[in-house]
Amino acid sequence: MSDAETEWYWDLEREMAVPAGERGRGDHMLGPYRTKGEAQNWKQTVEQRNEAWDRDDEEWNSWDDDDSDE
Repeated sequence: MSDAETEWYWDLEREMAVPAGERGRGDHMLGPYRTKGEAQNWKQTVEQRNEAWDRDDEEWNSWDDDDSDE
């Protein structure tokens, strides 16, 4: 199976990208990712998601502030 035909995971214990067939325990895996490169860049993806979630949380929490003016 080629890289394009498999899912990839980041193995937190071994600190390496692994194809789906070689992944370890689920609590030590991040993924699945579409490519080996995406798995290797897991940290950037996590940081971007966290930043987006923080922005969403700030927006959600600010809705209560808008209601207090009424």
